[in-house]
Amino acid sequence: MKKTFLIATFSLFLFGCNINPNKEARIQKLETEIQQIIVKVEKPEYFLLRPEVEKAYGYSHAVKIGNDIKISGAVSMDDEGNPIAIGDLGQQMKNCYADLEKILNHYGCTFDDVVVENIFTTNMPLFLENAGYRTTIYKNHFPTGSWLGVKELALPEFMIEIELEVHKAE
Repeated sequence: MKKTFLIATFSLFLFGCNINPNKEARIQKLETEIQQIIVKVEKPEYFLLRPEVEKAYGYSHAVKIGNDIKISGAVSMDDEGNPIAIGDLGQQMKNCYADLEKILNHYGCTFDDVVVENIFTTNMPLFLENAGYRTTIYKNHFPTGSWLGVKELALPEFMIEIELEVHKAE
């Protein structure tokens, strides 16, 4: 929406420049200002929930670009990267959502801002038994997304991984 507004403003400016003798200089100045605004709005902002773990595995837990935030899959681990709640998919799911909430809070968001949720699990029947927990997370509406049964996750103890896409309204 900001880009559309900027383009419309630029078009009106160009129309007005047709009667202005300094139009080339004014056009160049406005083009430079618009580029600076667009670059500022779209500059990625990276967030690391567990910097040492994420550095060791080679990923960022979240990246915000403009109003959109991509959050890497959360798994049930402690601050050193060790799996926790081994064998308990329900508790692993709760641990995932607790980590995701920390990331959302960092960006001033809530689960209401989530537009996509993808869940990967090594045990779909057990996940379906626990999926009702999501109603305590998404109280106003559910996001789009997929539930995928997979053979394995990063470590054999992980039974579930949840990734999110967020749109933060202005």
